[in-house]
Amino acid sequence: MSKVSYYTPEGLKKLKDELNKLRDVERPKASQAIADARDKGDLSENAEYDAAKEAQGLLELRISKMEEVVSGARVIDESQLDTSKVLVHSHVRIKNVDNGTEVKYKLVAQSEADLKTGKISVDSPIGKGLLGKVVGDTAEVEVPNGKMKFEILEIWRE
Repeated sequence: MSKVSYYTPEGLKKLKDELNKLRDVERPKASQAIADARDKGDLSENAEYDAAKEAQGLLELRISKMEEVVSGARVIDESQLDTSKVLVHSHVRIKNVDNGTEVKYKLVAQSEADLKTGKISVDSPIGKGLLGKVVGDTAEVEVPNGKMKFEILEIWRE
């Protein structure tokens, strides 16, 4: 059974485009590489053939995993999000209780996460710690260095 993940329309389109590229471009390239290696003679001592077959196997595994992700993907209507608590696709402003640093994040599916643009995965330690919290709550997050505490200052949607 596939895991359900929530995406923005843009994020799902990007995921489907990547899957289509793997199916329509990379798969034929892998088949052609196998055919080219097969034409070079004895398959029992043909390292190029073995490498091409292994690359094809890895590609098929990647395609299979992406198909599973796409089948479990759901698009969220962000206008319907409850802004009283932190959910997937919520924008949140938090303050590190220890040092007072404030940051803004948008919680997204793992494949859409991009720290440079302020998008963190709901599966990350901070994302998991923030889910379900309301303004004024303090989230304790277990990170490799120990525990961090974040105060929820604001929740909104765009």
